Amino acid sequence: MSQYILRRCLLAIPTLLVISFVLFAILALAPGDPMSQFALNPSVTAEVRENMKRALGLDQPWPIRYVKWLTAAAQGNLGYSFAAKIPVLTLIQQRIPQTLWVVGSAFLLALLVAIPIGVISAVKQYSVFDQIGTFFSFIGFSVPSFFTGLLLILIFAVKLGWFPIVYSSTLKVENWATFWQQVRQMALPVTVLLIQQTAALTRFTRSAMLDNIPMDYVRTARSKGLADHTVVIRHVLSNSLIPVVTLIALGIPAIFGGAIVTENLFRVNGIGALLITSINNSDTPVVMAITFIFAVLTVLFNLVADIVYGVLDPRVRYS
Repeated sequence: MSQYILRRCLLAIPTLLVISFVLFAILALAPGDPMSQFALNPSVTAEVRENMKRALGLDQPWPIRYVKWLTAAAQGNLGYSFAAKIPVLTLIQQRIPQTLWVVGSAFLLALLVAIPIGVISAVKQYSVFDQIGTFFSFIGFSVPSFFTGLLLILIFAVKLGWFPIVYSSTLKVENWATFWQQVRQMALPVTVLLIQQTAALTRFTRSAMLDNIPMDYVRTARSKGLADHTVVIRHVLSNSLIPVVTLIALGIPAIFGGAIVTENLFRVNGIGALLITSINNSDTPVVMAITFIFAVLTVLFNLVADIVYGVLDPRVRYS
């Protein structure tokens, strides 16, 4: 196992190098000028903008800029934001807590809701509970997040007034009152992400359970006189969770990507909103850093999924 992990880590290095090269090339060749934000400012002349370009190294060919960026990134320096006028890493550190609050809460709630629903739906196949769960799972999986978000805003924020529309990033949780405010403002964006994640995990858990219920080892366990709940939890569920855990590990980077729409819809001042703002401002260092972080998460959790699969399934041997 240790040799396999070492090989995968070594393989991840050229993979991330290729990804970073492609990302940097696309951003460098894409239309848009980072200095265009100063074009309407009469005090910033064309000569001043050219001097700023030279100071930031934007006048150099993009392959040279890529080598410089890669060297700096290896040292923990992801560049300097043109719009915010601060280091990119500092800017990301300011935004990441808001994203983790929303994404983390939605992910944990999805696990707590989806797995029991999937198990019960499989055990009681074609029952009323199964049909209702399947119906809502298909809806949650099919409806886009922006539509779900707008619908929740219209019903629960505009009509009923139960929750705020805009997420306040300046709120500090210091007592029960501020904690309740944090819960209220997180309710709608977390629900949007929760619906999509729960729908996918529910369908996958149900399918994995149905694949294992007819197996011989389940009939053997029941023939020994074990109770149904013991057979389901200790035998069927433990084996069915192997592919589910793999899906969970692979789905974590996708949750961050899906939060981009949700954060912009509810004005959550997180990584997703920062990415969209940086794209609109042609702030390429920030866009490059965030997209590369997403790539690192994808490669990392692919490795985690393979390792977890090998740990949970004794039939898998990495040699």
